[in-house]
Amino acid sequence: MSLLDALERMSRRFDELEAQILVPEVIQDQRLYTSHLKERGGLKAKVEAYRHYRRTEKELAQARAELEVLSDAAERELFRGEVSSLEADLERGWEQLRELFVTDDEDANRDVIMEIRAGTGGDEAALFAGDLFDMYAHYADQRGWKVEVLEATPGTVGGFKELVLNLKGEGVFKRLRYESGGHRVQRVPATETQGRIHTSAATVAVLPEADEVEVDIRDEDLRIDAFRSSGPGGQSVNKTSSAIRVTHVPTGLVVSCQDEKSQHKNKDKALRILASRLYEMELRKRDQARSSARKALIGSGDRSERIRTYNFPQNRLTDHRINLSLYSLDRAMQGDLDDLIEPLMDHDKELRLQSLEE
Repeated sequence: MSLLDALERMSRRFDELEAQILVPEVIQDQRLYTSHLKERGGLKAKVEAYRHYRRTEKELAQARAELEVLSDAAERELFRGEVSSLEADLERGWEQLRELFVTDDEDANRDVIMEIRAGTGGDEAALFAGDLFDMYAHYADQRGWKVEVLEATPGTVGGFKELVLNLKGEGVFKRLRYESGGHRVQRVPATETQGRIHTSAATVAVLPEADEVEVDIRDEDLRIDAFRSSGPGGQSVNKTSSAIRVTHVPTGLVVSCQDEKSQHKNKDKALRILASRLYEMELRKRDQARSSARKALIGSGDRSERIRTYNFPQNRLTDHRINLSLYSLDRAMQGDLDDLIEPLMDHDKELRLQSLEE
């Protein structure tokens, strides 16, 4: 499907939404009304630019037609100037459309569910997972984002075996979407007595947070089990079965949450994580239709794919997808990630532009 075909479809959808938000039944359904407004807002800039492009196309065709039948030299010169001006406008309009199409998408401004898990490396992997959490928390603080821990399983000597976060703020998914994958660390662990460098790993998954109206989770598709919490938290944490395990039967996805003493709060958190995982599955299906060049950067979503190496002895951070090495690992671990994230965003933009020509 060409860019203009995609934009025409967006234009029709925009008109549908314009009509829908005036329907009394939709207005009364606050969730549906809000969802339609949000979708309409996300399409507005693209649709307006597309419609301006189409108007310019028509005006140019009319001016060329007029030029063909004119015999007066002065009038022909006037229309040649008009044609030239409209051709320039059309070219600028096309570039604007391409720019809008590759830099703005419906998920860019979503909040995020981030999952960090220790991989190979035992206690050192758990410590590294904790370091990644600190790195992202520092970055979030710099950008004014809000971070909420939804679920955490501490490591035996520190760090985390598993950590699930919710990050909220402007452009969260836009900037963190490329963090999904395998992160490898090379350093001398604190427990190493002979100064040998060890290699450990952690995986990160970044899921765009789904709105309730976008993911249909039916009660009959859920199996919900309560159990007693385990791990740190004092005696009170184990007195009641407040921990919740939610199984989505159709997909087999399982989410557990035990951070809160309230069973109700744990259930709410678990359902938020489940909704984001289900939404991510839908995104993967959609992404299968995108170009192979774009998939080369975004990948298949496989969290085992090694994307980055953190080499502490060399103070080096290497992103293997774009062959970028930065010798400022110490700053990156304190949250200075823009020098890494922005080249990834630029490269993705280039790949999207290339895919439009395929």
